[in-house]
Amino acid sequence: MSLYQLQKTAIVIIDPFNDFLSEGGKLYSVTKETVEGNGVVNNIKKLLTAAREKKIQIIYAPHRNTQIRDYLNWKFMAPSHLGSKSITLFEKDSWGAEFHPELSMQEGDLIAQNHWTASGFANTDLDFLLRQHNIDQIVLAGMRANTCIDSTSRFGVELGYHVTLIKDGIGAFNWEEIKATVETNFPHYGHVLSTTEDFIKNINS
Repeated sequence: MSLYQLQKTAIVIIDPFNDFLSEGGKLYSVTKETVEGNGVVNNIKKLLTAAREKKIQIIYAPHRNTQIRDYLNWKFMAPSHLGSKSITLFEKDSWGAEFHPELSMQEGDLIAQNHWTASGFANTDLDFLLRQHNIDQIVLAGMRANTCIDSTSRFGVELGYHVTLIKDGIGAFNWEEIKATVETNFPHYGHVLSTTEDFIKNINS
């Protein structure tokens, strides 16, 4: 018997941008090792395919597409803001701000607009969309393990959602960041830590 009520489950894909996941992306030189090592693109693709077959809701939770003057006169600049500003990460209307071509949105998918820092919930409409669609269980994959994935997972638990993390569907700047999320952080607050294969088996059981 599946752990998941499929009509009350959503797959949440965080920041599947070319800048993170594609050769030539602004940060691919530092994400490449974990993205390729974990098979992130292929695993998320499998996850999306299986979810669509089961009519599970898919929601994309992307970072804001940065523009040159976004951070003008900000009161408090966090390291991620400084990094985004310095290279205009996920720049609006650029190839780098497009989703990886194998992970594109399809008819019926939703998009939560838009996080400025790490959490897919903070200052976005993700919680509103989930509640409007009667979603209780969320399954997270995407980028980056110890920032957006960790923050969105924690926030989801705080809001009362059942949270699953797909551990081979996430990438980071190095393996230590993934280890911190998968081995130290998530097990202390999250509900289910799963591989792509095990999650697919579960929803098909």
